[in-house]
Amino acid sequence: MRGRAGFTLVEMIVVVVIIAVLAAVAVPVAQTSIQRGREVELRRNLRQLRNAIDAYRDFAREHKVEMDDDRYNLPKSLQDLVEGLEYRDKEGKRHIERFLRRIPEDPMSGEREWGLRSFQDKPDARQWGGENIWDVYCLSEKTALDGTAYRDW
Repeated sequence: MRGRAGFTLVEMIVVVVIIAVLAAVAVPVAQTSIQRGREVELRRNLRQLRNAIDAYRDFAREHKVEMDDDRYNLPKSLQDLVEGLEYRDKEGKRHIERFLRRIPEDPMSGEREWGLRSFQDKPDARQWGGENIWDVYCLSEKTALDGTAYRDW
């Protein structure tokens, strides 16, 4: 038996224990990294939606697009940001100004559904009044890595 090459049972157990400890450390780090990536994407998507809403309002004011008074030059739905606003230029030609290519996905739910607030709603309202879209928020009940709720972003 002295001339044989190979591993003893004790060496094998030590290797398995070392691998298990490394895996136990790596899994939480990987989960945190994945969550951080989703949070970055959520911030980017919220910023994109809010910028599109602001651009829609500014464009409607600038080109004097006719709307109901209760809309305050804001879109009625997120789909309005994709479909855009129809207007006429100085020569009378019709154009459509679009503000989003598509509605971004909420990375926390994987859906294209967002919480909506109208200009007439209270700033912390969780139910949409339906008159227009003034702000968007994440519908997730989860908490971010920094301890804040995603709904409050």
